Amino acid sequence: MTPGQPATPPAPAPASERGHGHHRATPWPEARALAARAGAGAAADRPPVRVPLGQALGRTLAEPLRALTDLPSFDSSAMDGWAVAGPGPWTVREESVLAGHSGAAALASGEAVRIATGARVPAGATAVVRTEHSRTGPVAGPVLLHPLREVVPGQDIRPRGQECRTGDELLPAGSLVGPAVLGLAAAAGYDEIAVPARPRVEVLVLGDELLTAGLPREGLIRDALGPMLGPWLTALGAEVLATRRIGDDAEALYEAVTTSAAELVVTTGGTAAGPVDHVHRVLDKAGATLLVDGVKVRPGHPMLLARLDAGRHLVGLPGNPLAAVSGLLTLAAPLLAALTTRPSAPTPPGGTAPPSPPTAPGEPLAAPLRDGVQGHPHDTRLVPVVHRDGLVMPLHYNGPAMLRGIAAADAMAVVPPGGAEPGRRVELLALPWPTEPQAATATPVSPPAPAQGACFT
Repeated sequence: MTPGQPATPPAPAPASERGHGHHRATPWPEARALAARAGAGAAADRPPVRVPLGQALGRTLAEPLRALTDLPSFDSSAMDGWAVAGPGPWTVREESVLAGHSGAAALASGEAVRIATGARVPAGATAVVRTEHSRTGPVAGPVLLHPLREVVPGQDIRPRGQECRTGDELLPAGSLVGPAVLGLAAAAGYDEIAVPARPRVEVLVLGDELLTAGLPREGLIRDALGPMLGPWLTALGAEVLATRRIGDDAEALYEAVTTSAAELVVTTGGTAAGPVDHVHRVLDKAGATLLVDGVKVRPGHPMLLARLDAGRHLVGLPGNPLAAVSGLLTLAAPLLAALTTRPSAPTPPGGTAPPSPPTAPGEPLAAPLRDGVQGHPHDTRLVPVVHRDGLVMPLHYNGPAMLRGIAAADAMAVVPPGGAEPGRRVELLALPWPTEPQAATATPVSPPAPAQGACFT
């Protein structure tokens, strides 16, 4: 085993052979690594798709980007001025060479022709003289071009193949496709590029107590996860096929899980051991293999990850909203990142990440805490934070059933077991959308220390 490399975990047991409970929970870092490995294993058998350049932004290259032509593909002028041949002064020909038009006839030594930036340099030209570095005259007789400073052979000419030659690798597979990559691909001759197919995901919202409209009433609550999970998963690179409400019906859940066309099924609630928590029993019946059965993280420790069959997985999220967000960041985000071959954030020289907000979902950075955060005695804790002057400040309203904190946050801080004191650098998890510094009216105040036995779930 390579030093510093984690030991290979034992083969997971079928769901029917494993209990569930906190004593079997997986440590948070290991759970994320298991999810990433599951995604990488499934990705190996997924063929890439070719999409037009306009649809590739934010995705990753499924294969190296190789130049389909020389860049530039012909000798061209880097400046507006004069293409000249040989030493000056030069006799000016009465024509102009423009970008996008056929090139001028070859220049003989001692000739010059006006040329625009990007235009093809005529054969025989030895340099381009910038307009501001030359003068013409006399008024009568043949017009001559005189240089105002030394002319060096090859100056202001972009030679064919200066940037690359046909077949050169411009970017490796796995590179994130940003606007500049789209421009490079277009310049290199591409109309479409190969990217990993978007993973198909289906969301199953469980619970008889959920309302889809109106105010909560008579023990019923609004479904907060249905409207949230689809857009969140889309931001993580998934193609969300549907968001379906199943209720507390084990047979309906089994039918939905086993017949889904999705590569990843995401369920909400039902992952504990209550009388209507059917997810474990459904996975048993479906012959699934549990890869993660509980995670040592708060909120969200009853989350799970199961392999349904070759290339298909299920992530079971807890029913509490912030706990479900924790499950997304812990299990769904690394699995989807591996399926879409999203690259890891580069580490700057010295190995210390900058204290700015993360810019890609699920990619860790680090920053110091302004305020201390109480931790769970044994489990990792995920806490919504905002950035302020190079520090991160924990937000109030970070209970497992609350969304007010995460709605104002620009990252989630990873607080180790036992908590973190002010000034300690903590790992940060990005949220999968652009964020801006929150207004001063946000509540970046750590809550008072909870009483003994307080709920972190």
